Order: sequence, then C-alpha cells, then structure tokens
Amino acid sequence: MSSLTARAVTARYNGTPILGGVDLDVRRGEWLVVIGPNGAGKTTLVRALSGAMASGGQVELGGRSLAGLKRREIAAEVAVVPQIPVVPDGVTVFDYVLLGRTPYIPYWRMESTDDYQRVASELERLDLAGFAQRPVTSLSGGERQRAVLARALAQDASVLLLDEPTTALDLGHQQQVLELVDELRHERGLVVISTLHDLTFAAQFGDRIMLLVEGLVVAEGSPSEVLKADTVATYFGATVDIVQGRDGPVVLPVRVRR
Repeated sequence: MSSLTARAVTARYNGTPILGGVDLDVRRGEWLVVIGPNGAGKTTLVRALSGAMASGGQVELGGRSLAGLKRREIAAEVAVVPQIPVVPDGVTVFDYVLLGRTPYIPYWRMESTDDYQRVASELERLDLAGFAQRPVTSLSGGERQRAVLARALAQDASVLLLDEPTTALDLGHQQQVLELVDELRHERGLVVISTLHDLTFAAQFGDRIMLLVEGLVVAEGSPSEVLKADTVATYFGATVDIVQGRDGPVVLPVRVRR
C-alpha cells in the first residue's frame, strides 16, 4: 500500500458525536502527528482509521476501501499501537510479539523460522531481548509499551498507527522509540500516523501536524505553521514560548505569575 486516505470520517460513542468529519492524506514514508487537548477525539480517530470501530465516511489503503477488506487483510497492512493494549494473562514477551506474525501464517500451520527470526530482531531493536521469556504482565509500564511496539513492527505492515506510543516511557526511551519509528518509516517507506501529547516531540518528528479539537480539524500543516503560541493558548489553555530548535519548533511552557 502506498498511502492512507480518509474522507469525512465520523464516529459516535453512545450516540454522542466524537468525530465530525475528518479528512486526511498520508503518503508512503510520511509521518502525520495528530495533537489536541484531552477529549479531542484522537484515540477515536486512530480506531476508525484501523477499522477497529464503526465509523462513517471513507478510509482507503492504497486506493482500496478499508470496508472492502477482510480483517486478516487489514492486519497485514495496518499495525496499531494502542494507548491501553490488551495483553493475554501469562503470555511471554516473545510469544506476544510473535502474535504480530499472525496475518502471514496460513490457517492450521505453525510459525516458520523466518517468523521467529523476525521477532528476535524486533526484540533486539527495542532492547527487549533479555525479557523474551518474561510474562508481559510482569514488565514495567515502559517495558510493556516497547513490547507492544515490537509486536506492531513484527507485523510488517505498511501503515503504522500509534496512539500515544511514548506513554509510561522515560525520556531516554521516548527518544529511542520515536527515533526508531522515524528510522523505520524511511527504511521501509511506512505510512505513520501518531497521536502525541508532547508538542515538541510532535514538531521534531512529524512532517505534518493535525490539530484536532472536539472532533474537528482546526489546523493542519508543517510544525511551524501549526505550533504557534496563540494557537496553543487558544486550544490547550497553556502559555508557551515557541523557539526554533535544530530539528523544529520547541514548545516551552512559561509560568504565569500572578
């Protein structure tokens, strides 16, 4: 698949509108970061784009409608790192990451040597090789988040949807994970769409930023175009300074003295 396109995507929860008609186009090798205040609809958008929930509008992968694909076909093309992953009780890190190979294993067949090698490679990339035989539920929050990302990468999909992928990670591992995603999207030509709370990370890693507020896109463009002090004040209720860093805008909270 070469792109992900969405047109007029809508979604409701218990009858309440969450998304009010979102359009987006993300090309191969491009990273779109979705930002917005709490409750803006970011997680709902990720779920709608992955086909994990009922939604209105149209989502296409490489020109093919998501609605026309089987779940196994979608899983081979779209990998998701949810904010709150579901982890089977007692499953080891290795077996959990191995689940990412499921779309490629024929029915009634076992995993191949290549599948095992791919899992080992992703564990090594994410500094998890030493945890391979540990239950996922025994890991710290940051270690577990890296295991979830490893499973998504093992899926070898062309589209990577990340919902707050740095949740529970310390600063060093936040950088490690985002740098790895950046490296892989260039190396493999991935379509990457992520939500991020950290506006500086959003600016440094995103080619484009989409600002979502109450289910509507209120701004979209380059990090410099979207991340302005008055915009952050209006939609996040925060006072900040925006300075130009080496890799993009840096958003600095400013204490308001009263």
